[in-house]
Amino acid sequence: MLKYKGFSKKELIDIYSKMFISRTLDNKQLILLKQGKGFFHIGATGHEAAELAAAKNINPNIDYSYPYYRDQAYCIGLGMTSKEILLSFLAKNDDPNSGGRQMPQHFGSKTLNIVSQSSPTGTQYLQAVGAAFTVKRDKLKSLVYVSSGEGTTSQGDFHEALNWASREKAPVIFHIQNNHYAISVPIEDQISGKSVYNITAGYDSLGRYDVDGCNFFETYQAFKLASERARKGKGPSVIVSDVVRLLPHSSSDDHLKYKTKKEIDDDIKRDPILLFKNSCIKAKIIKESDFEKIDAKIINQINSDAEWAEKEESPKASSYKDNLFSKITGVEEITSSQIQEIESSKVVMVDAINHALSEELDYNKKMILYGQDIAGGKGGVFTVTRGLTKKFGKSRVFNSPLAESSIIGTAIGMATFGYKPVVEIQFGDYIWTGMMQLRNELSTLRYRSNGDWHCPVVVRVPVGGYIHGSLCHSQSIDGYFAHMPGIYIVYPSNAADAKALLKTACRINDPVLFLEHKGLYRQNYSASMEPDENTFLEFGKGKYVSRGNDLTIITWGATVQKSIEAVKKMEVSADIIDIRTLFPLDLDIIKESIENTNKTIIVHEDNLTNGFGGEISSLISENFFEYLDAPVLRIASKDIPVAYSSILEDEILVQTSWIEEAINKIMNY
Repeated sequence: MLKYKGFSKKELIDIYSKMFISRTLDNKQLILLKQGKGFFHIGATGHEAAELAAAKNINPNIDYSYPYYRDQAYCIGLGMTSKEILLSFLAKNDDPNSGGRQMPQHFGSKTLNIVSQSSPTGTQYLQAVGAAFTVKRDKLKSLVYVSSGEGTTSQGDFHEALNWASREKAPVIFHIQNNHYAISVPIEDQISGKSVYNITAGYDSLGRYDVDGCNFFETYQAFKLASERARKGKGPSVIVSDVVRLLPHSSSDDHLKYKTKKEIDDDIKRDPILLFKNSCIKAKIIKESDFEKIDAKIINQINSDAEWAEKEESPKASSYKDNLFSKITGVEEITSSQIQEIESSKVVMVDAINHALSEELDYNKKMILYGQDIAGGKGGVFTVTRGLTKKFGKSRVFNSPLAESSIIGTAIGMATFGYKPVVEIQFGDYIWTGMMQLRNELSTLRYRSNGDWHCPVVVRVPVGGYIHGSLCHSQSIDGYFAHMPGIYIVYPSNAADAKALLKTACRINDPVLFLEHKGLYRQNYSASMEPDENTFLEFGKGKYVSRGNDLTIITWGATVQKSIEAVKKMEVSADIIDIRTLFPLDLDIIKESIENTNKTIIVHEDNLTNGFGGEISSLISENFFEYLDAPVLRIASKDIPVAYSSILEDEILVQTSWIEEAINKIMNY
């Protein structure tokens, strides 16, 4: 059989056809856009050869893909159809990428193992590394593909991903498609020495390839070597493909504002489809007339597919809230609010959490713990994970690099493929470098993929003050995260609740932010009889700490105890409600109490401004106003960073006396 550079005529026609399908789809989508039938487009024109070269080395049955928005030809190479891409462009109900929830070119396919991608540049790197960790753990011959443009390599997540992947010899291929412009920013303004290849030197176990991405055959060889290397366990590779972007960055861009006509003309001369076609004609393996027939057939097919897609149904308006959370709890029996105690003395919160983790590690062999300093004899800076490495081994309880985005990003990747990562962010004050992974990835994956993908990660975070921790070891963060749909927020005030709620978090099929007040870890007043191993508390169920008739105090975390002390000092009869979870919030218990007492104080440690107490107050005013005999009062910390001096700290963080003053005020209203 006649071959050209190792490919048969049939294979070459297939490669060309897929490149031309992508090119024709770009053109068709731009026409539909001008007709007002779409809203946005971002093209692969000029990148097709590099992407098909990659796809030819990926097996969608066993390999996993994290493509970026310009990877249309790559996805076609894996098996995505023009109809599916047009459904996405037109935001139709049967769009397999997201069901109309994401912009076009945000690829995802459960069938093809393409993990749903979002808009942030760079977040996919660490998730791909996490997915590659599961491949290693499961001893598979699979690999993970992840891609981006060259501009995204300026993101810290890129280097964090290279570091951890190299350290672990993870089977992942980083494909950097270098078209020399990050929207309008040229590579010389972006990267030291104008070379992604050069800046990736120095990482151990990292294979590196610098290729002409407009040359399919050269790029294919690099991917062949990199994929063989990954499947043999030799580690990750980075492939830098020098490509051309023949369209503006997107339909919202005009590249004539920053590219010269000569640059554009020079890029056109490197059109990968023309280069591929001409090389095949020159080699006399495919005739020009054959290409003309292929082109005509594809253009007709895309036009027909577009007509079909336009007639397909749009999403139903009522479906907007579907798939924010799983419909399956993951826990067979959850008690609503009751604790089943074991025969033991009181346990402090830090030990209760440790016991919960130990029991769940025993229960679920795919549960893993990691974070900074949590392994070995130290067991975390607060000793929460003490003894767990010794009991379960270094493969299941281990240290991460000192990088919060790495911790959360890799956990998302591992959770997507069947593992249950329970990760620790050492202090809530340092969670912010992982914010992109939390806000735009962890909390949205199930929703944006229309339920196809999920990542049930538990993120444990020590928070709060009263420990002389100063500005950066005292922060309360619950107000920030309450504004984040798609993630449960748990904040226990005592050992029993902490254990039972954490066990629930470890079982459910959705992400959980589990806040642990470090000032309560060893307090006697937060100690309690320990729940047994079969006790799980349902999220969204508050509890009465005390019952009374004079007023209602709604609180959580460390201010539960301060509320108890204030009520005792003021000698009033009060309902004290510990909400236990901020999301979901138990409005039923709040209503029940306010109907009885008619007066409400909300107490929390986070700042007054934008604190979650403001949201609860609004809900009370909107829904239960008729039951109130006085304005809702809020007691919270002042809008000032927490100072180190005890004298200053006491002026900033909520004090029992502040609650007493509020009780006196509302009782005399």
